[in-house]
Amino acid sequence: MEVGEQAKELIKLVGSKENISNTKFITVASGKGGVGKTNFAVNFAYVLSNVYNKKVLLVDADMGMANVHILVNVDTKKTLKDIISGVPVEEVIFTTRGIDILPGFSGIDMLEEVEESSVLRLVQSLDDISKNYDYIIIDTGAGIDNRIVSFIKASSKTYVITTPEPTAIIDAYALIKSVKKIFGYSEFRIVVNMVKNRNEGFDTFEKLKNSAKKFLEIDLSLLGILPNTKNMKKSVKNKQLIAEIYPSDDFVRELKVIASSELGEPPPPEKTRFWEKVVNLLRRD
Repeated sequence: MEVGEQAKELIKLVGSKENISNTKFITVASGKGGVGKTNFAVNFAYVLSNVYNKKVLLVDADMGMANVHILVNVDTKKTLKDIISGVPVEEVIFTTRGIDILPGFSGIDMLEEVEESSVLRLVQSLDDISKNYDYIIIDTGAGIDNRIVSFIKASSKTYVITTPEPTAIIDAYALIKSVKKIFGYSEFRIVVNMVKNRNEGFDTFEKLKNSAKKFLEIDLSLLGILPNTKNMKKSVKNKQLIAEIYPSDDFVRELKVIASSELGEPPPPEKTRFWEKVVNLLRRD
């Protein structure tokens, strides 16, 4: 099945679902690896679930290079590949930290099995359970291929994660250009990650925005700017979620602003109980 045919079926499924259940599908994509895409997706899902009390399903659709389960430090036996093989989706989903997670699989040799009808089978499974969720977040692989393009086209919104690195900006532009060329799709929201300061984030977005406007006639929107903090590096190394362990970190504060923008409501006031304050003090170096 060609990518265009896949997308039409995906749109039909997701579109009809959203009209009934109001579930929002968000695809999180990036032009290249190493920009913090999956880390963003996991912590964003955590904030939506634990701060805003939304029911969230996080789908690890980075087929062949899945690592969501690693970031949440959970060893899982069943994956998306089992769904593709016919296992009920409910048997594959696991719950941790208030988030339902549909784990992906690793192994280049498995990719051939998800090239065509398997993508539709997966989305049909998601469609069947979508009524149970407020948000379904799809963490795709880096770069561009038929599966990623199909998820982007079928989703309610697409977040593109990039960093100030020139190669990350170029590859983010290439991703946007490819999707625009194939489908005419242009509804991208940009997250600039790993910045030293906000000015660096704004400068990065302006470079991407100006190129997209000039050469693609697309008006990109800035979703958020996320700092590269010491706690972020520490949490990734320790297989912890920064939003859970360091809720007052600057990265998490900005992530809550992004969630607030998505939901269209202000973030709830921060409430730190006495024991949380003690734990935070003990965690300081």
